[in-house]
Amino acid sequence: MASRVVSLASIVRPKDLAKRRAEPAACGGGMDPATWDKVKDHPCYSEEAHHFYARMHVAVAPACNIQCNYCNRKYDCSNESRPGVVSEKLDPEQALRKVMAVAAKVPQLSVLGVAGPGDALANPHKTFRTFDLVARALPHIKLCLSTNGLALPDHVAAIRDHGVDHVTVTINAVDPEVAERIYPWIFHDHRRWTGREAARILLDRQMEGVAALVASGVLVKVNSVMIPGVNDDHLIEVNAAVKSAGAFLHNVMPLISDPAHGTRFGLDGQPGPSPAELSALQERLEGGAKLMRHCRQCRADAVGMLGEDRNEEFTLDRLDGEAAYHPEAREAYVAFVEREMEDRRMAERTARQALPAGAETMLVAVATKGGGRINQHFGHAREFQIFEVDGAGCRPLGERRAENYCQGGFGEDERLEAVLAALDGVSAVLVARIGDCPRRRLAEAGIAVLDDFAYEYIEPSVMACFARMIAQRQGYDTLMASA
Repeated sequence: MASRVVSLASIVRPKDLAKRRAEPAACGGGMDPATWDKVKDHPCYSEEAHHFYARMHVAVAPACNIQCNYCNRKYDCSNESRPGVVSEKLDPEQALRKVMAVAAKVPQLSVLGVAGPGDALANPHKTFRTFDLVARALPHIKLCLSTNGLALPDHVAAIRDHGVDHVTVTINAVDPEVAERIYPWIFHDHRRWTGREAARILLDRQMEGVAALVASGVLVKVNSVMIPGVNDDHLIEVNAAVKSAGAFLHNVMPLISDPAHGTRFGLDGQPGPSPAELSALQERLEGGAKLMRHCRQCRADAVGMLGEDRNEEFTLDRLDGEAAYHPEAREAYVAFVEREMEDRRMAERTARQALPAGAETMLVAVATKGGGRINQHFGHAREFQIFEVDGAGCRPLGERRAENYCQGGFGEDERLEAVLAALDGVSAVLVARIGDCPRRRLAEAGIAVLDDFAYEYIEPSVMACFARMIAQRQGYDTLMASA
């Protein structure tokens, strides 16, 4: 099919190629075998794995030992998708029942996490009881927990003894003066602390806990919420500190500050960062701790692939008896994924060899439903995965969210304008299909639309799109020079 490139006007930002390099395509990217075995099917710890494997959070930890100005743990908020929100709380036995039901129907399931709705380690008995039950029933499932870190030093041995290989610690500051603007209070050592002293205790225990986890061989991901005017510049220091402590990944997330959520920051009018501001900060963090770019800021009861939530299919009232888990289905799926990953790596190597050396950087957006392929209609996309691509390869920059353009089979102009705003700075969009009207509107905005990579692997297609557009631009420049 002929190319439908319509504009090259939005190619942006020359790049020092020595600064940013694509990850090796080989298994593990140079990781030692033990670490690779821990991350190869963990969708949060591996950008490649998130295309193929699913995670599940069980809401067994309702209590929390700190208050964050960006958090309001509402229950029964099924239409919200943000950390700390759940539709129903579970006890460990209910959690096992739900995990078995999901495992029976979702062969992609590889990770079970406890992420709230409070703090996993403020509820240690429920958290570790859940892990015990699941580990006996489904020994292949990786165990994961998220914590604010206040109680972490007290539970490192239990984490190790329960076979938890992945822990996420939220660290928003390493300076108590910054932290006291984020945390009104903590509850520690049988009393409530406030102000600078509360911040100092929290930060000291967070870093103590991270160091102890790393020494125990546990992979640590650090989450940080980017709060403009509060900790945005300071996150450079946080990144350096967690890298020095041995964290495996650093995930910088945008503040969610809708006043309707009832958080302190939301009610006070504290803005969250724009996609451009978040991207600029991540650019400044390059060369520090390795960044996670594909986070979706999941609910505390999320089920499914990153970017989707199937929790409503598995509420307790919808579970019928004891679910029958058949390991053969998972084994067949894992074999399929291994073939897909190898084919994808070969396609990436071929596409990388065709990249033009020294070319400028551009941003490419992709509409996808998962599986690592370009497989979604433009009008159905609620988010677009963004890739930065240049002569060295392509790198994920995260996703940009927008309400889907098509509603009930018809496009809505207002939503299309919102999608265009979300695609600001993007040079091309790769989709499975797109209608004539949005194609024309994107062309007017200087964004190329290509559907001839439909159902192909994402990263090789992004690189092929880039090579094609650069070649067309160079041909156009040559034509103009000879005119």
